[in-house]
Amino acid sequence: MTDRRVRFDFEITFSNGGGLQGQGFRLDIEGGDIADDALAAYVIRDMKLLMVADVRILNKQVIEEQHKRADRRDEEPGQTVLATSYVDLSHTIEDGMVTYKGLPAPLICDHLSREQSRGVYAKGTEFQIGRIAMVGNTGTYIDVPFHRYADGLDLSALSVATVADVPAVVVRISGATARAIDWTHFAPIDCRNRAVLVNTGWDRHWRTDQYFEGHPFLTEQAAVYLRDQGARVVGIDSLNIDDTSDGHRPVHSVLLAAGIPIVEHLTMLDRVPVEGFTFTAVPPKLKGMGTFPVRAFACVPGSVSLP
Repeated sequence: MTDRRVRFDFEITFSNGGGLQGQGFRLDIEGGDIADDALAAYVIRDMKLLMVADVRILNKQVIEEQHKRADRRDEEPGQTVLATSYVDLSHTIEDGMVTYKGLPAPLICDHLSREQSRGVYAKGTEFQIGRIAMVGNTGTYIDVPFHRYADGLDLSALSVATVADVPAVVVRISGATARAIDWTHFAPIDCRNRAVLVNTGWDRHWRTDQYFEGHPFLTEQAAVYLRDQGARVVGIDSLNIDDTSDGHRPVHSVLLAAGIPIVEHLTMLDRVPVEGFTFTAVPPKLKGMGTFPVRAFACVPGSVSLP
C-alpha cells in the first residue's frame, strides 16, 4: 500500500494573545485524506501547544510519500512512591451562601442541639443532630444524566468506579482573553478514560458578585471533542460549564447524553499538577436526583525517579 502524507500551511491564534504560522508542513496520514479539524489536532499535540483558540488549515494537499514516523515507546525511569498528598478541590458549604443566583441558599441548623440532647441521654452524654435544607446545585457538585434527561441514570445508579480514583489531567486556561473555551485547548492532551479538569482561575471570585458575571465556559465543539476522545469526567472551576447567557445548555446536553458526569464549582486546581494524579468526586447514593454536592479531591503521589 502506498504511503500518503499531507502537506499544508497553518495559522494559529492563541486565546491569551499572539499567533503562529507555518508553511509547507508535512504529516503522515492513514488513508487518502484527513479532515481539517483532525489535522489541527495533530499540530497542537505534536507541537505541545497550549491556550490555542483557533487553527486555520490552508493549502492542504495529500501527496504520495513514505511515512517518516516510526512506532516507538517512550522509556520511563522506574519510580518508587514516597508519600501521597491530598488536595481538597471543594468549596465549603455554609448556611446562607449563594452558589447560583436564582437558587435558594442552604439552611443549616440544629435538629437537636447539644443543650436539648442533655434531656434525652444519660448525664454527661450529649449529641448534636444537624439539619440541612438545600437544592442539589449547592457548593461543588456533580451532574449526572438524570439532571438533563428524564431517562438518564440518577445518583443512585452512578458507578463509584466512574468518579473515584480517576486518572486526571488539568487544562490551564487562566489568562485567556476570551470566555469561550474551544476544543483546541484539549487537543494537546490525552483525554481517554481521564477526568479532564479545566482550571480557569474563576474560583478566585467565589462568594463575590463577580463570580456570577462573565464566567468562562466550554463550547459545544469542546464538549463533542471531549466526548469523542473518551473523557470519563469533566470538571471546571467556574460558575457553569455552559454559557448561561441564554437557555441553551449544549455542553450539559452533549456530555450527559454520553454518560459523562460534570463537576462544577471546583477550586484550588492551581495547586495540583497538570497530570500524574487521580480525581475523586463521589456523591451520596440518592434515588431520583441528578445533582448533589461532592467532596472533590485530588490524590497526588509523591515519587522519586530511579535509574
